[in-house]
Amino acid sequence: MSKRMIVMLAAIVAFVGTLGLFKYKQIQDAIAQGAAFQMPPEAVTTVVAGEDHWQGSLGVIGTVTAKQGVVVSADLPGVVTAIRFESGKRVNAGEVLVELDTSQERAQLAAAEAQRDLATLNLERSRGLRAKGVTSQAEFDRVDAESKQADARVQEMRALIARKTIRTPFAGVLGIRQVNLGQYLNGGDPVVPLQALDPVYVDFSVPQQSTASVRVGGEVRVALENQPGVEITGRISAVNSIVDEATRNIRVQATFANRDGQLRPGMFVEARVVVGESSAVVAVPASAISYAPYGDSVFIVEDVEGPDGAKYRGVRQQFVKLGLARGDQVAVQGVKPGEEIVTSGVFKLRPGAAVHVNNQVTPSNDLAPEPEDS
Repeated sequence: MSKRMIVMLAAIVAFVGTLGLFKYKQIQDAIAQGAAFQMPPEAVTTVVAGEDHWQGSLGVIGTVTAKQGVVVSADLPGVVTAIRFESGKRVNAGEVLVELDTSQERAQLAAAEAQRDLATLNLERSRGLRAKGVTSQAEFDRVDAESKQADARVQEMRALIARKTIRTPFAGVLGIRQVNLGQYLNGGDPVVPLQALDPVYVDFSVPQQSTASVRVGGEVRVALENQPGVEITGRISAVNSIVDEATRNIRVQATFANRDGQLRPGMFVEARVVVGESSAVVAVPASAISYAPYGDSVFIVEDVEGPDGAKYRGVRQQFVKLGLARGDQVAVQGVKPGEEIVTSGVFKLRPGAAVHVNNQVTPSNDLAPEPEDS
């Protein structure tokens, strides 16, 4: 009985040992396969970094203002009897816009002219009598004063009538008419906006630390929203003498020729103030930047040596310092001209990862991009 028990135990031990050896062999094979496994290459797009020369500039947001701009209004109250303009037309200085009713004033003018004529006759008579010594000097002075008062009254009525003819104070472009025929206007009621559009000003603010690079005569470029890629060049004409205590910015005004009327008062514009000389930069697409709290980086495609010594196309992570941005491009420090930079698929890469480059469809890389829905 004990002999049979020993044989059974020996058989069980041999079976367990054989099974353990088999499993050990499987685990060793799996470990070997895992060590030899290599992730498939990631599909990416790339661009070869090149050197370019960029003009130093300061991006600002500005507002267009007219060199001269007013809302023409009624000087005196009255009823509109004639409208001599059309909305949106160009006008010269002194053109008649609106005429108000002056029938009462003209009647008063006729009375004042009659009174002036009588005072003039009385003055001539008094002068003759004074020459003969018939009247006193005091009497002559009284008549002379009455004559001057009568003449002044005539001039006053003529000025009153002239003020009821509303004219353009300067040449410019009219806005939309705000009066109608027969309408009663009070003093100060608006008639029509008038703006002088050539030239125009663009007002903007720059930080106080940038004031040293902003000088009168400096170049400013404004991009037109309705014409992508087109810029208008102007010159800084004035820099404010004080810094805003709330924002620590200083206000700057640039003058632009505007013969075609492309800039309108009140428009919001993006402007670039040209500062310093042009410098050499290495620019890469913004999509190539991997942004991270510990530092921004790009991935450079190059030949990488694997654990087995074999070479393959992989990536190296290169930390960079970002500079100016222009359109789709960003100037970086830390990349050399000629290096191949990953432009899409950056988020799925790690240092040493294998890649497959496919540049059939690439991200936008334009200094002056034109969005399709603009």
